[in-house]
Amino acid sequence: MGSGVQEQRASLTQGEVLPLASSSQSEGLKQTRSVINSLFSGALAGAVAKTAVAPLDRTKIIFQVSSARFSAKEAYRLIYRTYLKEGFFSLWRGNSATMVRVIPYAAIQFCAHEQYKGVLGGYYGFQGNALPPVPRLLAGSMAGTTAAMMTYPLDMVRARMAVTPKEMYSNILHVFVRISREEGMKTLYRGFTPTILGVAPYAGLSFFTYETLKKLHAEHSGRQQPYSYERLAFGACAGLIGQSASYPLDVVRRRMQTAGVTGHTYRTILGTMREIVSEEGVIRGLYKVWVQL
Repeated sequence: MGSGVQEQRASLTQGEVLPLASSSQSEGLKQTRSVINSLFSGALAGAVAKTAVAPLDRTKIIFQVSSARFSAKEAYRLIYRTYLKEGFFSLWRGNSATMVRVIPYAAIQFCAHEQYKGVLGGYYGFQGNALPPVPRLLAGSMAGTTAAMMTYPLDMVRARMAVTPKEMYSNILHVFVRISREEGMKTLYRGFTPTILGVAPYAGLSFFTYETLKKLHAEHSGRQQPYSYERLAFGACAGLIGQSASYPLDVVRRRMQTAGVTGHTYRTILGTMREIVSEEGVIRGLYKVWVQL
């Protein structure tokens, strides 16, 4: 009896059970590191990309929310006039709000995409391998929707700061306070529905295209990881396709977000679309800036 107990203790000390706990801890640690790396990678990528194109993005928003006709010449004039009147750094007005939004947005989206890929891969039996087309599209759409839902009020603030002079809103906090007092808290979520309807195809197609191009590249080149310039090309193609699919809803979203400062009363998606089309036409209205480029 005593010798039996001693044998069991000996077997425990020799490591028959302990390695299982150690292995489990190691896996948990790996997963935690993977999530943290995804968060930081997404945040950094989003911050760098948005800062680089901030003057052009601000110009795009200004044209999207006005009935003025867009052309590359007019865009250049707007940027030049802004520079002369308000200074060089005014071209980045609203970028602080963009950073406050885009860092968590990109981090959540990138991290959520990796997690959704893992979950869907396990569900469909493709764990560790490239997902088939439908789950690939679904993972991207779910990641984009998750990120948009968690950071939407900051997107509203960024749009307001982009189209107003600095005298109206001095900083991010001022935008929140003034909108809440003058227009109500609900206004912070104006344009939320078209955002979600737009981000699902945008993020879905973007991630789907990028992952598909990576998969095709690996099959043809024999390299699992593409070079940096190849990733850049894949990302450009992915963004082009995703943005093309959701652009009209992006215009609607911006019109609804800035209604309080432009003198319009856009209340519904269809109503906003009808007004834009009746005043400016389908192409020049719903695809303003996008097609005319």
